[in-house]
Amino acid sequence: MLIDWFTVAAQLLNFLILVWLLKRFLYKPILQAIDAREKSVAAELADAAAKKTAADRERDEFRSKSRALDQAQATLLAKAQVEVKAERERLLAQARAEADDMRAKQATALRNDRAQLGVDITRLAKHEVFAVARKALADLAAVSLEQRMGEVLAQRVRELTDTAKQSLAAGLKNAGSVVVRSTFEMPATARVAIQTALNETFSADIPMCFESAPDAICGIELNIDGRKLAWTIGDYLATLEQNIGSFIDTQTSSAQAASPAHAAA
Repeated sequence: MLIDWFTVAAQLLNFLILVWLLKRFLYKPILQAIDAREKSVAAELADAAAKKTAADRERDEFRSKSRALDQAQATLLAKAQVEVKAERERLLAQARAEADDMRAKQATALRNDRAQLGVDITRLAKHEVFAVARKALADLAAVSLEQRMGEVLAQRVRELTDTAKQSLAAGLKNAGSVVVRSTFEMPATARVAIQTALNETFSADIPMCFESAPDAICGIELNIDGRKLAWTIGDYLATLEQNIGSFIDTQTSSAQAASPAHAAA
C-alpha cells in the first residue's frame, strides 16, 4: 500500500489550521470567560467573606451591647427595688409617727376635756349642793347653811383629841390669834358659837378674825399658825370627781380601742 504523502501533508496542514482556528476563535474566549468567571467567583467569595466578617463583628457587638444592657437593666431594677423599699419604710414610719402624734393629741385633748369636765362638774355640784343644803336646812330646821357650818366647826373644836389640842395650843403660842376662813360670810351667831368653843376648849379668851373665800370649795377652816381644823364639802366632791374620772377613763379607753388610728396600729 502506497502512502500519499501529499494527502498526509495536506491533512496535517488542515489539522494545524484547525487547531489554530480553535485556539484563536474558541479556546481563547473560553479561557478568558473561565478566567473572568473565576475572578468574579473569587470577588464574590471575598465579598461574602467580608460580609461574613462584618456580620460576625456586628453580632459580637450586638451580644456585647445586649449583655451590657441586661447588666444595666439589672442594676437599675435592683436600685429601684432598694429605693422603693426605702420609700415604703419611710412612708410607713411617717404614717406611724402621724398616728402616734394623733393618738397623743387625742389623749391630751381627752385629758384636758376630762380635767375641764371635772372642774365644771365640781363647780356645778358645789352650787347645786349649796342650793340643796340651804333649802333642806331651811325646810327642816329653819337653820342657814352658814349657821350650820359654824356649829359643825364649833362641835369639832370641842371634840378635839388631846394630841390635836396640844398641837393647836402650840400654834396659839406662836400666832397668838386664830383665823377662820369660810366660803360665805359667817353670821354673828355662828361666830359666837366658834368663839365660845375655842375659849372653853383652851380656857382662855382667844383673839379671832373671820375671813371669807368665795372661790373656795364650800366649807369652813380654822387656822392657827399653819395648823388647821376644817370641814369642807370638798371631801364629798372629791369622791364624786374620782367616780366621774373612773367613768371617763373607761369611756376613753373604749373610744381609743374602737378608733381607726388605734386599729391601724
